[in-house]
Amino acid sequence: QVQLVESGGGSVQAGDSLRLSCAASGRTFSSYTMGWFRQAPGKEREFVAAINWSGTRTFYADSVKGRFTISVDNAKNTVYLQMNSLKPEDTVVYYCAADPRGCSPSGCNVNIRSPYWGQGTQVTVSS
Repeated sequence: QVQLVESGGGSVQAGDSLRLSCAASGRTFSSYTMGWFRQAPGKEREFVAAINWSGTRTFYADSVKGRFTISVDNAKNTVYLQMNSLKPEDTVVYYCAADPRGCSPSGCNVNIRSPYWGQGTQVTVSS
């Protein structure tokens, strides 16, 4: 059974940084794609960033490009989302997702219909 456990959320000021972690267990993830999504109350969950397990392919939403960095530590089975220059509009719940399909040069196959999700971690950015 795949388990994803997020951590690292919290309350910060605009311009600050946070690093989210997603600890994955229950499977060999070598062929998996991992992603970060976020969801505000009453809105659809939206894509933030994705990475293949080897870390050789990354993709970002335009809204976070240049500010957020996704990475993976294979030895720790953990995916990270480094968030810099945080803005109040980044205030939402962040979710980690895993999908057994991989990435191609044009994108990664992790989306809101992917089968495995963490419980979410709240990020609050005040101005």
